[in-house]
Amino acid sequence: MANLNYAEVYQQALEEPYRVGRRFNELFNTGSRNIKWAGGKTVKIPKITVGGMVDVDRDSIGSYKRNVDNDYELKTLTNDREFRTLVDPVDIDETNMAITIANITNTFNREQKIPEMDKYMASKLYAEFTGFGGTADTTAIDSTNVLKIFDGYMEQMDEAEVPGEGRILYLTSPMNTILKNAAGISREINLNSNNGDVQRAVRRLDEVQIIIVPSIRMKTVYDFTEGAQSDESAQQINMILVHPSAVIAPEKYAFVSLDSPTAATGGKWLYYERQYYDVFLYEEKVPGIIFNVDPATP
Repeated sequence: MANLNYAEVYQQALEEPYRVGRRFNELFNTGSRNIKWAGGKTVKIPKITVGGMVDVDRDSIGSYKRNVDNDYELKTLTNDREFRTLVDPVDIDETNMAITIANITNTFNREQKIPEMDKYMASKLYAEFTGFGGTADTTAIDSTNVLKIFDGYMEQMDEAEVPGEGRILYLTSPMNTILKNAAGISREINLNSNNGDVQRAVRRLDEVQIIIVPSIRMKTVYDFTEGAQSDESAQQINMILVHPSAVIAPEKYAFVSLDSPTAATGGKWLYYERQYYDVFLYEEKVPGIIFNVDPATP
């Protein structure tokens, strides 16, 4: 009988949870666009500035000078993670080895790795945002003000010239319930009255992609000693309105291997995974992200 390709089985078990389980997929997919590796763990993000137009002098050609400047924003990767485990063949059904390995892998990805990646994304974006001087909105949200608050966020981005197309609203399940109830009430009002403000707020909801994230994956701080646990100082993030162009998620290194039992592994199956990546905000594009969080508690 031909040997099973356990690496392929592992990859299949890995891809499916990624596709359906990771909530911040669109932001992770920003990848390593427009960056240069400066060696080691540092990336260089290009920053180009240009001058504006001036009036024409019809009597002379004037002088020429460079009116464009090129610089780099340096970012250092710090999130280097690994996972390893042994599986004793005696503990599992030998006739169902591949499926059992896949189940173990699937459980790890679904319950540990993917939630951790989402938690890292939310908390790191918040750290970057506040590190650049941003202040999160701590307004308490309920069904009476959620549309007004959302409309204000959209207007704030409009004024900052953040692209309108492509914005994403990440929100917790409780916030989504509040938003749906408010939107449903507003749409019902629209059928019976001509309230322009309400119509505008509801219509603007249709301009963004709404993605629901479990509350546990939307905290400001986590303890990543083993896995990702909410830190005692963490605040709840209720909403993140973001344009993906403000975010970059470079991946330096990724490695996955599944080895058959050998003398070196004590006759056990061994799989090992390492992922070296990070999440950053472009400093000049900080207006492209807005947070609503619960106030800090003493």
